[in-house]
Amino acid sequence: MATTLTKHERNLSAIIHASTFSKYFIPFGNFILPLILWTANKKEYAFVDYNGKQALNFQISMLLYSIVAGLVSIPFFIGFLPDLFDWNFLGFHRLSDLNNLNIHFDSDDFRFGRFFWPVGITGLLQAALVVINVVYTILATIRTNDGETFKYPITIKFIK
Repeated sequence: MATTLTKHERNLSAIIHASTFSKYFIPFGNFILPLILWTANKKEYAFVDYNGKQALNFQISMLLYSIVAGLVSIPFFIGFLPDLFDWNFLGFHRLSDLNNLNIHFDSDDFRFGRFFWPVGITGLLQAALVVINVVYTILATIRTNDGETFKYPITIKFIK
């Protein structure tokens, strides 16, 4: 397939994949720029059409996975909220004892433990999604610039 592709098709496909990094500069740029490039050129070039669909489907899938990871942690935060309004939780009951410096840390008294587990797990999952997004986008950009077809893993086909 690489022999029938023009340099313009390969470059355009690579730019579509690389343009998903615009999300770091433009809100929703990872959807807007590839969508503009893909819709402008999808009828002329089959290779560009394929790569535009791949890039957009992958970005939509990553957004969906990120939202699901965030939603998973909501029950933990709701369970944490009642303790937040307890005045003893943040140590406000000891405001009159400011002259008594009794600094003591005990792992059994660490009340933020229930709060940090979902944040930690969700944070690790979000970080993994960012790494997957960056690595596979770079791979897709390189391979499509070489004229190879690239299929992203863990992608849901929203655009067929």
